[in-house]
Amino acid sequence: MMAKTKTDMREAVMAAAKATVQSHGYNALSFRELAKEVGIKSASVHYHFPTKGDLGAALARRYTEEGAAYLAELLATSNDASWCMDRYAAIFRAALANDNRMCLCGIMSAELDDLPAEVRTEVDRFAQMNVGWLTQILSRARPSTGAQDLKEWAMAIFAAIEGAQLIARGCRDIGIYDRTIRAYRTTGLIP
Repeated sequence: MMAKTKTDMREAVMAAAKATVQSHGYNALSFRELAKEVGIKSASVHYHFPTKGDLGAALARRYTEEGAAYLAELLATSNDASWCMDRYAAIFRAALANDNRMCLCGIMSAELDDLPAEVRTEVDRFAQMNVGWLTQILSRARPSTGAQDLKEWAMAIFAAIEGAQLIARGCRDIGIYDRTIRAYRTTGLIP
């Protein structure tokens, strides 16, 4: 189905690009392939995103903004750290359940050396946003823990969940993700 307006075309390109990156990584992005998939000319993709870096940065920025909005909703909904962490882990599980995809910024992180500066900046923002949110959740679970310890614990959780997703994806077994998250809980890494 061909996109009708410029906004529709831009959104169609973004959706196709997101699916490509989550399945195959940033290096798999091809304006020609995206144009073919969306049903437009390659020049139309360049109209919205002059460079691959512009497209990658836009994808990572939107992914971060949408993630931040959802996580803010969780914080506003419940003070229960365990409940919030269940929903947080579910986000990464949902990507696996959707054709064995990865977290967009997680897979881009694996290609960091190949990313243009503007994409790296957005991928870093995603990590900072996640660690910041996790730090807030952990402070609810352990209010007497120092700020630096909370931040380091938050980074450990973020890295562990991204890692669990990566291993489960590589094995094509979402059960590995589920068992790993349960183990993180049992050992106390995740409240």
